[in-house]
Amino acid sequence: MIRMSLNPLLPCCLLTLLLSACAQEQPSATGTSDSGSSTVDDVKPLVNRVLTQEEQAELTPDQVLTLLKEGNQRFVAGTLTARDHSKLVREAALGQYPKAVILSCLDSRIPVEDVFDRGIGDIFVARVAGNFENTDILGSMEFACKVSGSKLVFVLGHESCGAIRGAIDGVELGNITAMLANIKPAVDHFKNYEGDQTSQNPEFVKMVTKQNVLSTIDRIRTNSPILKEMELQGDIKIVGGIYNMDTGEVTLLED
Repeated sequence: MIRMSLNPLLPCCLLTLLLSACAQEQPSATGTSDSGSSTVDDVKPLVNRVLTQEEQAELTPDQVLTLLKEGNQRFVAGTLTARDHSKLVREAALGQYPKAVILSCLDSRIPVEDVFDRGIGDIFVARVAGNFENTDILGSMEFACKVSGSKLVFVLGHESCGAIRGAIDGVELGNITAMLANIKPAVDHFKNYEGDQTSQNPEFVKMVTKQNVLSTIDRIRTNSPILKEMELQGDIKIVGGIYNMDTGEVTLLED
């Protein structure tokens, strides 16, 4: 049998090479300073400044919509902006000039600020099961746009909505009964639908979900002359979309 004599330093050298290779494969944990050099000490949360009144005034509704679209793409990709929330909280204490107001469902699985990659002071958010408007929400939207300068009203519906299913099936329970009555017009819109008109039919639920967003947009324009006039003048846009529960993607709806 042939015996080989190994240099005792060889295992140490091999171990050093392996550790070096692994270190090269890891993502860099350094940040870049203003001078262009990178050091571990430079790594800090990205600071997105709270919008100033002047910056808000210069934005157009289309620009704000684009920002929300791009933010949603980052949410889907898992590349949300790292923010220094402590700094932003202190900055926002001086005033707020949000870009948009978003009407969302109450559903806990839809973190609205994260869905659009927005930070403190970026957006107003109104939430109610079934994302419908009422007098209080319309007043809040008017405050957001007419008083505080927001450029976009966004009605955000979502798949697998319990409020939509409840309205379809005619659920009656306490104050939920009156709440679901706000969604009933979207259900009645398809009274001539020949398929199964229950929550067990995914196609029907999807149809009602989309119609509920569109009907809400129509009622916002009808019941808020202030917002309607602002939209006609190009000061704001009123749009809607559907959140995909599986991917996190928001798909815009055409009126």
